[in-house]
Amino acid sequence: MTVAQALVEFLAHQWTVDGDHRERTIAGTFGIFGHGNVAGIGQALLQVNESQRGLMPFHQARNEQAMVHQAVGYARVHRRRGTYACAASVGPGAANMLTGAALATSNRLPALLLVSDTFATRVADPVLQQLEHPHDIGIQVSDAFRPLSRFFDRVQRPEQLFSIALAALRVLTDPAETGAVTIALPEDVQAELIDVPVEFLADREWHVRRPLPERGPLARAVDAIRAAKRPLIVAGGGVIYSGAENELAALVEATGIPVGTTQAGGGALVWDHPQNLGGVGATGSAAANAIAEHADVVIGIGTRYSDFTTASRTAFQDSGVRFVNVNVAAFDAYKHGSQLPVIADARETLLALTEELADLRVDADYAARITEVKARWDAEVDAAFVPTVDATRPDWLPGQPEIIGAVNAAMAPRDVIIQAAGSLPGDLQKLWRVRDPLGYHVEYAFSCMGYEIAGGLGVKRGLEADGDDRDVVVMVGDGSYLMLHTELVTAVAERIKLIVIIIQNHGYASIGHLSESVGSQRFGTRYRYAQSPDGDPAHADFERGDFLPVDLAANARSYGVDVIDIIPTADALTELTAAIATAKAADGPTVIHLHSDPFVYAPEGNGWWDVPVAEISTVESTRLARAEYVAQQKLQRPLLGYPSTDLPTHQLSGKTP
Repeated sequence: MTVAQALVEFLAHQWTVDGDHRERTIAGTFGIFGHGNVAGIGQALLQVNESQRGLMPFHQARNEQAMVHQAVGYARVHRRRGTYACAASVGPGAANMLTGAALATSNRLPALLLVSDTFATRVADPVLQQLEHPHDIGIQVSDAFRPLSRFFDRVQRPEQLFSIALAALRVLTDPAETGAVTIALPEDVQAELIDVPVEFLADREWHVRRPLPERGPLARAVDAIRAAKRPLIVAGGGVIYSGAENELAALVEATGIPVGTTQAGGGALVWDHPQNLGGVGATGSAAANAIAEHADVVIGIGTRYSDFTTASRTAFQDSGVRFVNVNVAAFDAYKHGSQLPVIADARETLLALTEELADLRVDADYAARITEVKARWDAEVDAAFVPTVDATRPDWLPGQPEIIGAVNAAMAPRDVIIQAAGSLPGDLQKLWRVRDPLGYHVEYAFSCMGYEIAGGLGVKRGLEADGDDRDVVVMVGDGSYLMLHTELVTAVAERIKLIVIIIQNHGYASIGHLSESVGSQRFGTRYRYAQSPDGDPAHADFERGDFLPVDLAANARSYGVDVIDIIPTADALTELTAAIATAKAADGPTVIHLHSDPFVYAPEGNGWWDVPVAEISTVESTRLARAEYVAQQKLQRPLLGYPSTDLPTHQLSGKTP
């Protein structure tokens, strides 16, 4: 066999086992062929599809970055138990996957990248698309994947394939280590002959580790929770990946402890559960942030504690706040200097905590406070969903919160919403009413513009692989759509039913709002013609010209997608509801295009995000923003996770006993 043939067949026989669940680790391969892989991986995929059709399914892609996004979307909906391989050619093809690699690793989601490389023998040197560094001839594009991958290796000789492939699969299936796994494959090595042991090609099972909490750390965590007056759970993506949503519900129903969710943890509890306060942090709900401010013990379960979750370390203001961090990865369990890490699986730890805390119940005053803030926030969201239609204005446009409300109401309880970047993730974390553990998919570790359509395709593939026919709805702003929309062609080619809602607001709405908040007046965020204030072309900017006549509906239609273009009128939201019903009844992909008012904002959640403002400026708006920034900075805390009053005197004074 060639090295490429051996690798493809090896990947086809890998299985992930999680308890009673068993599925293929690599469900298939996405590929774009070119110089570097057409005669290697490309030929191997052809051969296996001719001789053993179905053993390693192949799917075309239109962009290498989007291939990885599809793999990540699939992995998320499969709770990290399965993913796709992504094969790219030498040079620019490989480089196009760098963003996808960073996204996969940031999100702790598995994706296998088969990156083609230049000749290992250097017999034709330099080849087309080869980098040349005089100080190190061996450095190539593939080396850029090293800091972006959880595993990286290069098959310099055929004999290295066996150990590299096995090591790659170990990392890919390890919940504490997973992310982008990159195997660099020189184009000559891919086509070389190798004697392959039968054992290498046999079915191999990779059992997902679900480590139990150790007695000591668990006991310390239980003691801290029992001593708490105002405990709060922060539920992250680890709850979803562990399949621990029922165990979380059991714990909070028994104890009354409230829950705030991260973006990745959306769906850990259904939205109307009495203990679910919604998103926590910079784009969280006012309810979750009100409870977080005074929480004395924060129980993080499967969260990496990003700056959005901690509101840039301003969310938790209690002077003695302690952090119990439950995570399968020690790196995350020790975040913020917690002295109460529990390095274990989320589901196993929740089961243990429920047993240990069976007699615990939060006090009546705290329970009443939880109920009060939740009811108040739910009422605010109800109000945000009601459109303020002005029928006298022919130019009236719905705001994004009103659009979200209409989409939420039109979707079935088990449908999935997909998003990643712009103002939508923040509004969705505040407003979206999740009714299923897999119903909320917002990629926010990397928040990659352009993830949405490709990621949505990956999610839909993952659901179809499980025989699940629920709908997948992608909401995307015009800015993200323009970044990466060509996978709509993939949806058409494979007749994949995907509903894409494009919200047109003629610019970068999120960065425009952020720019305004830091005193930069939405500079450079509008999609307008370049125009000069004095007629000199050298003085042109994008602040005063007419809006660009870009027709995104026509663009989508040109790909062969069914398109419903909603003309701006007072009936736009009614038409949106009807359009979603039409899209849900269709057999293939549908794009719905409508316009929004970017100046209608979601209710205030009272979170903050640290974006430094210029210390000195001639611009008055920047000076005012700087003063506000300095005031907010004073609320930032080190979040060391241990109250100073609990430390022995010698530790407080720095003296040795």
